[in-house]
This record gives sequence, C-alpha cells and structure tokens, in this order.
Amino acid sequence: MIELLEPGMLVRHPQAPKWGLGQVQSRIGSRVTVNFEHAGKVVIDGTRVELELVDAAS
Repeated sequence: MIELLEPGMLVRHPQAPKWGLGQVQSRIGSRVTVNFEHAGKVVIDGTRVELELVDAAS
C-alpha cells in the first residue's frame, strides 16, 4: 500500500486519530513524511504503520 502514497494525498494514522487529517509531503522508500493537522510533520515508517487513505471528496 505504501507504494501508492504520493505527495498531496490525504491520510490518517490509525493508531493516532487525535493527529487529525494528514497530507503526504514526501515518500522515500518506506519513509513517509506527513504533515498532520494537530501533530505537525511526522516521519512514518511505512513498514510498521499502514496509513489510511482519505477520499478528498469526503
């Protein structure tokens, strides 16, 4: 699933719902940098966390 993530996509962290909506900033290998509403920029190891894609229309 991590291979699908591209800058601009909206995601949520399943174990950290309080972080709010996040926008993917970059993906290098399995490392994804996401800017979350309430947590700021976070680098996530995509081999350990499966981010949930959010439909931009919703």
